[in-house]
Amino acid sequence: MSDDFEFDHDEAYPEFRERATGTNVNEQTLLATDYLNHFNELVMTMEMLSDMPELFEEVQGWAPKPYKDHFRDSTIADKELAIDAFDHVPPKFKEPFEQNIEKINHLVEISVGRLEKDLQTGDMELVRINASTISQLIQRLLDMCSANIHGSATTMDQSEIDNLIG
Repeated sequence: MSDDFEFDHDEAYPEFRERATGTNVNEQTLLATDYLNHFNELVMTMEMLSDMPELFEEVQGWAPKPYKDHFRDSTIADKELAIDAFDHVPPKFKEPFEQNIEKINHLVEISVGRLEKDLQTGDMELVRINASTISQLIQRLLDMCSANIHGSATTMDQSEIDNLIG
């Protein structure tokens, strides 16, 4: 494995890259897709809200979870590597990843209030439309996070998010 990288990284990066080979941790970025499961569950729950409004309590109860905490609570085989490697993720990958995660967390925070108001109106079509729009937007951000995990520096502009949710 070559030590010639075209991006900034710390001294331990090559060692962690080698340790990540053949694991659930991406050997280039040192990030793991398992973290996205925390958000995928929320997306699925939101998509069911219009048919099962009682699931709103789960949406309300969802809370952001830091990357390392997710893996501390995880049962995946490479959880210790995912935790240890996170401190050595090159900024080229970590910064856009964390920006996208921040945007998801912010979107969820503002969306819960909107969905609660929609549910209070009893208009399940409005709930369906808004929950679908929000979950699709979260999914787009998750796709960007997945791209970050696999080596892309893609982010979504905050103004695009604001325009999409009105």
